[in-house]
Amino acid sequence: MPTKPSTIHVLHPGLFTTVQDLGRCGYQRFGVSVSGAMDAWALTVGNRLLGNPDGAAGLEITLQGPELLFEQALPIAITGADLSPTSNGLAIPMWTVVGMQAGSRLQFGMRRQGARAYLTVGGGITGPMILGSLSTHVRSGLGGLSGRAVKKWDQFSVGPVIRTAARSIGRSLPEPSRPRYVTSPVVRVMLGSQTAYFTDEAIRQLTVSPYRVTTESDRMGYRLEGAELPHRASADIVSEAVCAGSLQVPSNRQPILLMADCQPTGGYAKLATMISADRSLAAQLAPGDSLSFRMVSAQKASELLRSNRAELDRLLPPRGS
Repeated sequence: MPTKPSTIHVLHPGLFTTVQDLGRCGYQRFGVSVSGAMDAWALTVGNRLLGNPDGAAGLEITLQGPELLFEQALPIAITGADLSPTSNGLAIPMWTVVGMQAGSRLQFGMRRQGARAYLTVGGGITGPMILGSLSTHVRSGLGGLSGRAVKKWDQFSVGPVIRTAARSIGRSLPEPSRPRYVTSPVVRVMLGSQTAYFTDEAIRQLTVSPYRVTTESDRMGYRLEGAELPHRASADIVSEAVCAGSLQVPSNRQPILLMADCQPTGGYAKLATMISADRSLAAQLAPGDSLSFRMVSAQKASELLRSNRAELDRLLPPRGS
């Protein structure tokens, strides 16, 4: 007789909670955004703690968390931003596998650090795959729960919990390896593909003063406010492919840092590109926070990414290793 799938009930949706995995890669040429978790590293850590595949879907929880009721007992991990998670009123440790008992409630409180927390569960959240992913892209209505944010009374089905997940209670990411999210990080960038469109002063200004994340920022991109980045002539180019991390500068001379839900193509000149190793830092910013840029070479960016991946593999080997 088949076992009934585990179910999580939404009693309160939080500010903006969505189902996310590592995104739908390979479809940008058809006009489809990659989407996926803003902080892919935090989601991956949660899945590895539980013994899930790296790409298993979880919940991305922005600034104010939901209240969830667990119908069955499940192992979970909460990574990313510290939004003061509790189970039935008792604090839950971050970056650690804990067991939620049948009938228990998960709640969130004050934002301590970061902006986006990730709830991963043993077996992962399941649902209909759209172009190979469960990730929610609200603008196009793809993925997750009918392409929208979580609502009150929604339900999530959870995949079968493998034995290693059930035995992983207490497993955690070592304290020294846990990120310290700050409200004014330094993010490293490489020069972009249209630097010839900008004055030498623009390149200099980018790295000498901080930029504030404005309220006109979301998963698609951060509109930044700070020193002007002047063009030599026009800000416009023939539309071409863009990716998360691209730093576009439109005619108002204020940069836009593209993020997970960014459009597949763009027609503004790109001054720089954020390195992949620092996407996690940027992903944890909220409106009103700020960031500064520091230039590095493409070789250095590659070395940093390889080093980060190797360290994660050492601490938490991927499933099947």
